[in-house]
Amino acid sequence: MPENDIKIPKRILSALLSSLSAGVVPRTGAAYIVIGRDNEILSLCRDLETVADGGAFTRFVIGRYGSGKSFLLQLLRSYACEKGFLCADADLSPERRLSASGGAGLATYRELIKNLSSKTSGDGGALSQVIVRWISSVKEDVAADGFSVDGEAFSAEVSKRIFSVMRELETGIGSFDFARVISTFYKAYENGDGELESACMRWLRGEYKTRTEARQALGVTAIIDDSNWYDYVKLLAAFSRKIGYKGLIILIDECVNLYKIPNRISRENNYEKILAIYNDTMQGKAEGLGVIFAGTPQFLEDGRRGLFSYEALRSRLSDSAFAMSENFVPTNLSGPVIRLAQLSEDELLALIKRVTVLYGMYYGETGVTDEEMRAFLYKVLSGNVAKDLVTPREIIRTYLSVLGAISQGDGKRIGDIIGSAKVSAPERDPDELDPDSIEI
Repeated sequence: MPENDIKIPKRILSALLSSLSAGVVPRTGAAYIVIGRDNEILSLCRDLETVADGGAFTRFVIGRYGSGKSFLLQLLRSYACEKGFLCADADLSPERRLSASGGAGLATYRELIKNLSSKTSGDGGALSQVIVRWISSVKEDVAADGFSVDGEAFSAEVSKRIFSVMRELETGIGSFDFARVISTFYKAYENGDGELESACMRWLRGEYKTRTEARQALGVTAIIDDSNWYDYVKLLAAFSRKIGYKGLIILIDECVNLYKIPNRISRENNYEKILAIYNDTMQGKAEGLGVIFAGTPQFLEDGRRGLFSYEALRSRLSDSAFAMSENFVPTNLSGPVIRLAQLSEDELLALIKRVTVLYGMYYGETGVTDEEMRAFLYKVLSGNVAKDLVTPREIIRTYLSVLGAISQGDGKRIGDIIGSAKVSAPERDPDELDPDSIEI
């Protein structure tokens, strides 16, 4: 389909352009702007097929700031939801880690649950909707089997099928309490007990602070906390498959924040959690679960503080010499690590053209010619910065500001705007931070 024939809902187009102008990753509409990542996308889509078959995987998407890591994750999130997966995403930070005391590990779980998305709830907050839709589908199946919806046998059969699914889950760590909470939610939903429903959701979101409080409210003996949250992610993945979804995809971004942890023991505890997740998914100990970590080359390769400082991970994630191109760029996209290569000049030009089309659809045609687009790109790439420091995010944000200036109607064209403009790099590339200077 020609680019000018693209049809995008105005709400999505507005959100997309606003995100790109601000230099942040759009949560909707990413598919309309993707250029030059076909191989990486195909590789990750094959991973989704593995999950759909009941398997699991862990991947690491590695690239510089602004290279498109987060963009690729959001694109995959939208695609996976559309294909019938549940997806949850979270950005790590000093307050959100994989392993920590004081609630930082639990905070990551809460963020994942808050952002849980499905095809019908693409912006997050899908957990209660997912459970209610499953209950409704069970009722529909029972009715289709000839049970009268007004009879006692109908309710008994619905309960039987609900509890049968939950009993199948009672096989792993925390599974009994997880199944009990889901079953309790069903009873509360059927009885119209909103307070009990809320208590169940609080437990599933990891909001109970003490076991005593949870036991009094729900009769369970455990709560979700820093130490066990990943076990409940695995349970949620298995549960998702039993209620009609293809599996659960977890997207964890900004993993460089683990690299920044100053305390070696704390940092290694987080890397040990990554190792546990990797081993679980690659050894068949998790069902219907895909996990993708995104971070910078430094997060992966730094021998002092990165994943490669943890020998068990280095041995699993380092690139084989036989999987490298002549330019020392990894070419094996079937391994655990996907490295995002720089977009070519032709791909960057195609990206600029796509942005021009989208901008014109929302604000009106700018009349920008192909020659002007090429002039802009030449200016950016030949400025007083090294070409490899110019990222797609920076190019798009700058280009949208130029289009905004043209749209003011004072007769200025791209040549007038960029003629005297200076293009310079940030004072310090965040990918080249000195580990000893990092403080959190």
